Amino acid sequence: MSGPVKRRDFLKIMGATGVGGTLAGCDLPSTVTLEEGKEDVVSYFMPEEYVIPGVGVWFASTCMQCTAGCGVHGRIREGRVLKIEGNPDSPVNKGKTCQMGQAGLQGHYNPDRIKEPMMREGGKLSAVTWEKAMGVLKEKTASAGNKVAWFSGTVSGHQSALISNYLDSVGASKNHYTHEIVNSAVWQAVNRDMLGDSMPKLDIENAALVLSFGADFLGTWMSPVHFAGKWAKFRSVSSGPGRGTLIQVESKMSLTGGNADLWVAVRPGSEGAFALGLANYILMSSPEAGNSLSGELKTHIASFDMDTVSKLTGTSQDYIKRVGDALINRSPSLVLAGASVEGHEHGYDAVAAVMLLNVMLGNIGKTIQPSSPSPFQQLEARQGGTRDLVEFSKAATAKEFDVVFFSGANPVFTAPESLGLTKALENTGFKVAISTFPDDTTMQADLVLPLASYIEDWGTHVPAYQGDGNVLSIQQPLMEKLYSGTKGLGDLLLELLKDKNPGQYGAYKDYYAYLQDAIKTMQGSSSVKGREANNKNFWNSTLQAGVINIEGGNKKFALNNVDIKVPVSASDSDYPYYLVPSPRMGLFDGRHANLPWLQESPDQIAKIAWKSWVEIHPSTAKKLGVERGDIIELSSEHGSIEAEVYTMKSIHPDAIAVPLGQGHEEYGRFAKGLGVNPLKILTAKTDRKTGELAMYATRIKAKATGRSEFVRMRGNKTQGGRKFVRTINVDLLKRTEGA
Repeated sequence: MSGPVKRRDFLKIMGATGVGGTLAGCDLPSTVTLEEGKEDVVSYFMPEEYVIPGVGVWFASTCMQCTAGCGVHGRIREGRVLKIEGNPDSPVNKGKTCQMGQAGLQGHYNPDRIKEPMMREGGKLSAVTWEKAMGVLKEKTASAGNKVAWFSGTVSGHQSALISNYLDSVGASKNHYTHEIVNSAVWQAVNRDMLGDSMPKLDIENAALVLSFGADFLGTWMSPVHFAGKWAKFRSVSSGPGRGTLIQVESKMSLTGGNADLWVAVRPGSEGAFALGLANYILMSSPEAGNSLSGELKTHIASFDMDTVSKLTGTSQDYIKRVGDALINRSPSLVLAGASVEGHEHGYDAVAAVMLLNVMLGNIGKTIQPSSPSPFQQLEARQGGTRDLVEFSKAATAKEFDVVFFSGANPVFTAPESLGLTKALENTGFKVAISTFPDDTTMQADLVLPLASYIEDWGTHVPAYQGDGNVLSIQQPLMEKLYSGTKGLGDLLLELLKDKNPGQYGAYKDYYAYLQDAIKTMQGSSSVKGREANNKNFWNSTLQAGVINIEGGNKKFALNNVDIKVPVSASDSDYPYYLVPSPRMGLFDGRHANLPWLQESPDQIAKIAWKSWVEIHPSTAKKLGVERGDIIELSSEHGSIEAEVYTMKSIHPDAIAVPLGQGHEEYGRFAKGLGVNPLKILTAKTDRKTGELAMYATRIKAKATGRSEFVRMRGNKTQGGRKFVRTINVDLLKRTEGA
């Protein structure tokens, strides 16, 4: 406005001249007229079906903010989705959501979404029509033959089946690479080798003790919302064996570690030694616990005596004894291994040492139970790890592909510089990004196809971890597309398949028709629960429930011995510290850095928001001559990054942690240029058995360079002797709660 307008004057203006006079008094561009600003007003005298002005309607769908596959309900009012909540009919999350799920709305309404196809011409991405984009794409794939690859994140359901069918149609069935930086690939490999079941069910709620080696099951590990529900029952004094005890062993405190009864800091890479030290302690107390172990393995365990383990882990013998006594005295127990254990060159051996404790303590078949194999194997989750990232980088460097599709993954951001992926992509003839946002990989593509948000798209999903029964989750649009120029992944796949195999797919008008036919076909399976009761309205009842419950088969464990050789880590005077690139609930692996809600949400431990920081122990800070707020440079053999120091006691002195999520060179206005990406300076070492990237094996050095300020939620970590919070022991709690 040209000047401040008082309320009384405003009413006079409105009364005398109406809206036109008010606008005339504003400093608007002369090109803006009332005609250009007008809107159509639609009467609700005859509203569309289900639309009641001011009244919300809930529809079921599936959250796609991480790979857990939680079921959600979206509240729709007058054609717009306004709120996301959990679907109580989903056995994955049972009506609950996390902050990432709640922030899905902001991704849907994000102003930086890609709205139309773009093609690189003259070195620059420019808008093109869908007809031109698909015409060029079909021409490129036709000439590429079998030199086509698909690089994706974790994918399941009918989308996964269509990707496989498309690659089969071009003779490139082996060229599907799936990638997730935050994964449990080594844990799954060990379970598969030792138990014959890669994803067994974990009965947290009925355990008396959970010992977790870096498994952040309340934050980022596998299915955190599901495990949070189990955790609530585990902590209840009135369920199972009573209030359970949690012990967390890790080098940097996670959200789960912050909730533990006992948190034990160990040197990065020494978790396997700690586990074998516990195995040794258990055998000394109960020799019969080793009846199923080979003599060679017992000899290896015997070399990890209390003194040796204390020196290797940097942990006092008292802590080792306390954890060992807890395992012996509190049964049933459950021992878990997470990313920080997996992410070393001998990560497989370390995880196997952790799983060995479950075997010795008799947890197999009790707190670790067989999964139920689904009869629809072609729809099972194709889970991502980091091995495929390494293999893809090698293949791209060798110029093995003429056309590569990227969907649901951002490898340009997640790949360490030491892999040489950026240069390798220059050797790829034609790069196609199917994406909702202009992320780091998308903006290096030759063709960009705008993807509808998951809130406005169709799909089916099979959660990788299904602790309470098998389920196929339904994804249905919660509203009409915001941008008509976007398409769903299923529709794009169907169009590609129609070109290759019109006889099989040509009859389907769109992916909705294909999906409806596929789900109705499932109705005939004896494994689908409720099919008889809902025989006539199976499709509609499926959409209402948001899930299809499936009867899984009966699986039995096949216990096998594996070779376990946990090495002794060598010191490195040139690079004395271990880099810990830590994921956290919120920005996760960086996929949510473009959502201000999650940028604004402070870290659960450090309480910092909107930037990167370096977490170091106070003793380490003193040794380096830095204090909180100083800028510090971290250097590996493959590069360096700089960020502010945040001192905290909840980290081992030999570890330096930098949270994941920041450091994007693209990805829209809320993420671009914010913070640093610790993944870039990783050394491309891999686990010796699985080939997975050793995420926590990079050695670094540090030096101070300057000073800055944090954006931080203030708070004290101590009570200053004022005893605002009082503690009581478990026995007293049970008596006062009447248990």
